[in-house]
Amino acid sequence: MYHGKPCWFELSTAKGGLDAAETFYGKVLGWTTADSGMEGFTYHLASHGDDMVAGLMEMPDDCAGVPPFWMIYFDVDDADATAAKVKTLGGKVFREPADIPGTGRFAVLTDPQGATFGILQPAPMDPQPPVESGAWNQGKEGHGNWIELMSTDPGAGFDFYAELFGWTKSTAMDMGEMGTYQLFSWQGGDIGGMMGLGEAPVPCWLAYFGVNGVDAAIARIREGGGEVLHGPIEVPGSAFIAVARDPQGAHFAVVGPKDETP
Repeated sequence: MYHGKPCWFELSTAKGGLDAAETFYGKVLGWTTADSGMEGFTYHLASHGDDMVAGLMEMPDDCAGVPPFWMIYFDVDDADATAAKVKTLGGKVFREPADIPGTGRFAVLTDPQGATFGILQPAPMDPQPPVESGAWNQGKEGHGNWIELMSTDPGAGFDFYAELFGWTKSTAMDMGEMGTYQLFSWQGGDIGGMMGLGEAPVPCWLAYFGVNGVDAAIARIREGGGEVLHGPIEVPGSAFIAVARDPQGAHFAVVGPKDETP
């Protein structure tokens, strides 16, 4: 029903940096955090209001040497079938499908250009939660509002994700020397954009979180020890964005009105 929708955001931060990351994002995005209670594994859940919006953990041992990063998960109808399809489309399975008790079945994958992403087949729920609940809500601050792929071949990247998730092309924006910024849609609504590699060292996904006032969010990022890399920049739709790096080195972005509104 929700196959292809962004559904979860997960931070892998530096060893020993989990508490600091919680404090930073709590200040910047208004999140509250609590331990998930997973046996033998420290995984914290971040919430905004009544919605759980993100998971935070320290870098897994099998990712030694990888810098801190945010990973985006997508809702799928069948995790095993989707992982198998990724292989046939030229991508790779980094972590084979496995169960998360009480949550669902997940896998970690890469597209043919090397960008990492996750999939989640949620555990059956009756009734099904509304599409606007959970981590992805483009109308709420503190939630995922936009996603962006930087790729060595964004055209091939779009074809891969369109086949995998059923996404469709929307507006194409000419960015001059930086090439084309291709918006894409899920179930008729724009959810993100794809572009060339730009300043990204490797193909990757970038998560945008909603804020009520980008200028104020920029101030909180800097006060919390983060670095603003770009912005504020106005984008279509009368919104503003800023791309940042948290104190441990993970990249993320914020989007919303320039000034705070009542």
